[in-house]
Amino acid sequence: MAETSKSRLKRDWAPSESVFHRFLHWLDEGGNSNGERYLEMRRRLVGYFDRKQCAPADELADETLNRVARRLEEEGAITEAVPAQYCYIVAKFVFLEHVRRARHQLVTVEPDVIASKDGVDRSLTEPDRAQGLLERLERCLERLFLADRELILEYYRGEQREKIENRRKLAERLVLTMNALSIRACRIREQLETCVMKSLEEG
Repeated sequence: MAETSKSRLKRDWAPSESVFHRFLHWLDEGGNSNGERYLEMRRRLVGYFDRKQCAPADELADETLNRVARRLEEEGAITEAVPAQYCYIVAKFVFLEHVRRARHQLVTVEPDVIASKDGVDRSLTEPDRAQGLLERLERCLERLFLADRELILEYYRGEQREKIENRRKLAERLVLTMNALSIRACRIREQLETCVMKSLEEG
């Protein structure tokens, strides 16, 4: 499903100074760590996303903390879990949404490449085929090695300038040239296309 303008606005939300101070007080559970609890929580969240092999780990950590701060502002209190535990609960949802966005980008980037041998177009521009292709692609993604799966999802994440910047960071993290990264991504994509094609032929 395409990302809505409402969800994009939520991700772009940033706390005001007063909201941020209230959030710090909540993290400190009534104490005053002078911001140390916040910095430690952010470090732990960055580590969490790093272990999930998410290239923009710091961005996802900030998104997680912003979501918690926003909920605290909207509802006035968070009582169902202690601060650290609740931050991790939100982080899991942020991670799942990040993967879903990356998969959507991968599916829709060049839909015309998925066609049957008899020349019948099976692209995602046909609404009645979209869900089936997405499910087949996800099954094929699960068959990849973890490193390859995370690479290809990150390679196609974002749009236009964001995508270019993501690829630059990915190449730096993997110690690859941009050309080498492109070749590696192309090989993984060919694996996926072959897998999806075989799945289509098998019915």
